[in-house]
Amino acid sequence: MNNTAVNENNQELLQKYDKESAFRTDLGKWKWVITFIAISLTVFHLYRAYHGPLVYLMQGAVHLGTAMGLIFLLYPIKKSLVHKHGVPWYDVFLAFLAMGSGYYILFRYDWITGGARVLGFETIDIVVATLGIILLLEATRRAVGLPIVIISIVAILYSLFGQDIPYFGHGGFEWPRLVTQLFFTSEAIFGIPIQISSTYIYLFLFFGVMLTKTGIGQFFNDLAFSLTGRFTGGTAKAAVGASAMQGTVTGSSVANTVGSGSFTIPMMKRAGFRPEFSAAAEASASTGGQIMPPIMGAAAFIMAEYISDVSYADIVIIGIIPALLYFSGVFMGTHYEAKRDGIVGLPKEQLPTFAGILKRIDLLLPLITIIGMLVSGYTATMAALWGIGAAFLVSFFRKDTRMGFSDIFDALERGARVALPVIAACASAGIIVGTVVFTGLGARIAGGLLSLAGDSLFLLLFFTMIACILLGMGLPTTANFVVTATMAAPALIEFGVPEIAAYFFVFYFGIVADITPPVCLAAYAGAGIARANPMKAGVNAFKLAIAAFIIPYVLVYNPVLLLQDVTITELAPVLITAMLGMGMISAALMNYFYYTPTWYERIGLIAAGFLLVYPANLFVSFNGLILLLAIGFLQWIRKKKDLKLANGA
Repeated sequence: MNNTAVNENNQELLQKYDKESAFRTDLGKWKWVITFIAISLTVFHLYRAYHGPLVYLMQGAVHLGTAMGLIFLLYPIKKSLVHKHGVPWYDVFLAFLAMGSGYYILFRYDWITGGARVLGFETIDIVVATLGIILLLEATRRAVGLPIVIISIVAILYSLFGQDIPYFGHGGFEWPRLVTQLFFTSEAIFGIPIQISSTYIYLFLFFGVMLTKTGIGQFFNDLAFSLTGRFTGGTAKAAVGASAMQGTVTGSSVANTVGSGSFTIPMMKRAGFRPEFSAAAEASASTGGQIMPPIMGAAAFIMAEYISDVSYADIVIIGIIPALLYFSGVFMGTHYEAKRDGIVGLPKEQLPTFAGILKRIDLLLPLITIIGMLVSGYTATMAALWGIGAAFLVSFFRKDTRMGFSDIFDALERGARVALPVIAACASAGIIVGTVVFTGLGARIAGGLLSLAGDSLFLLLFFTMIACILLGMGLPTTANFVVTATMAAPALIEFGVPEIAAYFFVFYFGIVADITPPVCLAAYAGAGIARANPMKAGVNAFKLAIAAFIIPYVLVYNPVLLLQDVTITELAPVLITAMLGMGMISAALMNYFYYTPTWYERIGLIAAGFLLVYPANLFVSFNGLILLLAIGFLQWIRKKKDLKLANGA
């Protein structure tokens, strides 16, 4: 299959499984208008980042208003119209209406923040706010999907008719008061999610675009294959490593699965891996990229705002060990799968040379710049600006990546395009958050969860996990985190869970929804490339990423792994036993350890795994280690016996 056919197939898969990628490609005469608006939006954010942002409401108005306008121009009213030529007149009308609703705030800022607070909002204010909310919901439906829109509408209806709802009821809101609070205050649509989106998140998304211009994706692939390609199951291990590194840049499970998978999945299949496993390995690694420092997806920026006295740089450092545990689990799963099926590594001559990789080591300069500045105490905004500048500089080191004017304009436009779904999701999540704040629903939900769980922390965590996964099946990661951090995390904190552990818990489970059956879009996208059964791919991804379902519990029960007041002597044994434990659980699920296990050995491996990851009790973990060694010894004896019989035959 040639490159053109591959790219077309990838785009079809993205449009099928990733709502964010279902945009118009044949824009006709409106192409130049869209390009101009998109470039202007990126330039605005770069300018404001350097000179300092506008006040929250004005910055957010430009950010959201322009984004909504672009969404109506780029995303059709239904998916079947994606390939239709041009932009229909009604979408042009809606685009400028949406931009007008945002820019209205700029022109009426003094009245909205001053006079209206004393004299009350005027009819025109109520009309614009109503129009803005309706257009936001439609823009979100087009760019993100229907589930978050449904939840937002339910939240609005709850605000209006709360007086008729038992137990979770409230006094109710009149429409004028509700829409003006949602659209003209810092507690809802223009709350923390949009404030962070309009400052840090947009810049880091643009940074990701700039990195792709340098060719860092191929560098990550070559580096991963050079390090792991020659070992057992080397193609799958390299795919995991490459996708982990690329995922932290793209921040999208589905997009990374399709982008990396078009290269790695065929290689895994040629090496002997089953199609459904090849799809699962890519999907698991791509999904895990959102928890991979230094960028960790957009939700990490919002998490830093929710947690008191914790900066984004702190989140990055704290996230290293959970990410290490997650990817260690996926690596072990691929290893056991390869050992069971006898899949060896690639010959040395087929692997990239280390010398060739060293010649491109400068491609890491932008990432090193961002990490260095964050650790040194600079703001995320300044770190992103310098990282963008470093990526631009690095692009000139090679002829094939050197950026001319057309490339620069293309990067500026793509920076706006990749941000549109995130902006829409953050704004719509703001409606939900605003409802929770205005009505006191958050406290009622927290109280309900605590009552339901009784005195059991485990039950509280379990109910929270289910809620996060269910929401994650319909909401993008950023919106999922905003909602669960507002509704579920407070119950954990009230129970006594450390704040950082509570937010990491909901963060993790919101992400793994992309590989949790039955709605596991990243696995489905991988299955499309592998030509595998989508549900089997989803089940395999779930088994491979089992660590992601264990780690959050361990983080809550043992915050040592979140580097909270810990020394290296306290951290090391807990980290080692946790990694061993996840390896044993993975071995049981992959049906291979030292040798193919019997049914009772698989049960023993699972038991040993849970004993090893049991938090804050090394004696229990020691018993798990003894059980592990016993199973290994039994398998060694049986394997030796079977080999003798085979040789004798």
